[in-house]
Parts: sequence; C-alpha cells; structure tokens
Amino acid sequence: MLTIGLTGGIGSGKSTVAKMLAEMGAPVLDADKVGHSIYAPGGPAYNEVVAAFGREILAPDGTIDRKKLGPIVFAEPAALKRLNAIVHPKMFQRMGEMVREMREQGERKPIVIEAAILIEANWQPLFDEIWLVTASRERVIERIERDRGMKPEQTEARIRAQLSDEERRRYATLVIENNGTVEELREQVKKLWSAALKRNG
Repeated sequence: MLTIGLTGGIGSGKSTVAKMLAEMGAPVLDADKVGHSIYAPGGPAYNEVVAAFGREILAPDGTIDRKKLGPIVFAEPAALKRLNAIVHPKMFQRMGEMVREMREQGERKPIVIEAAILIEANWQPLFDEIWLVTASRERVIERIERDRGMKPEQTEARIRAQLSDEERRRYATLVIENNGTVEELREQVKKLWSAALKRNG
C-alpha cells in the first residue's frame, strides 16, 4: 500500500492539490499540522525550541508564536538550520506513527502526506512515491502576494530559503505542472489519483 509525499514550494499550489485529493477520497495528512502539535506546549519540541530561541518567541498564552519565530529563522540560515535540527526528526517520527496507526485501523488507500519541506528534511524514507507540484516563478510570486499579502522582499526571502524546483525534481516520482486553470489542475490530479489507486495493489 502506497504512501505518497506531496511537496512543492511556496505558491506552487501544493495545498490546492492536497484539497483536491481529499475531495477524491484520499486520506491526506498535513505535515504543517503535525508540526503545530510538535511545537505545542507539552509537545516533544516545545522546550528545546524555547531554549534555543528565547521566551520572546512566545505568545501571551505561552504557545510558540510562529509569526515571531518566522522572521528570526527566515532571516538567518544558521537559525533555520538550528530549528530544523530540533523539529524535523520529531515530525518524521510522528508522521511514521500516524501512517502505521491508519494502516492498523484498516486504511487501504494510498495515504498522502502534504509536506513543503519533505526533501529538505530528508523525509524521503517515509514514502513510496514523491509527487512534486511546480509553477513558474511569475505565477508563484503572483499567488504569494495575492493570497498571503506578503511584500516583494518577504516573498523573495521565502523563495530563497527553500530548494529550487530543479533540485526537487531529482527526487520526484512525478511532477504536477500548475501554470494553468484550476479545472486543468483538477483534471491532472484526477488522472494521477486514479492511476495511483491501480498501482496501490
């Protein structure tokens, strides 16, 4: 039974593809949500992250405020590396547990995990296939500024902080090009999901 890693850079449309797959009946896990549980007070990474970056990253209720942590780590590669070294192994472990639990509970379909940083975090061993969503740089910038309200310099910093699509392609089982309409994307995803169900065995 397949476990599929769905990845792509910011603004590629990866989350749109994940939503489409879920609508088609795919069990979809969101690595970001797993990350939130890892960061939560009492979660496996909470104390280490606060010790590494200081109490100024905390919100008044004691949770880690990702809006305060984000600018620190995206502005400084060494800080991002330090954060990732704490969080990524714990996320890998938790996602593996979640897939096993779903299989034990009888899930037979391919399980999809949406993970922007799948390749950077070296999570490839979790997956049988890696699906990469890509879009042209122009489309990516347009989507980020429209959907997230980021300023151009923030957008550039986020793009620079991640792997290029050329690097990601080396690890991809298949590539979903997302430069067209939503309908074209849905048609592409529908065909890929149908083929994955046949391969699933």
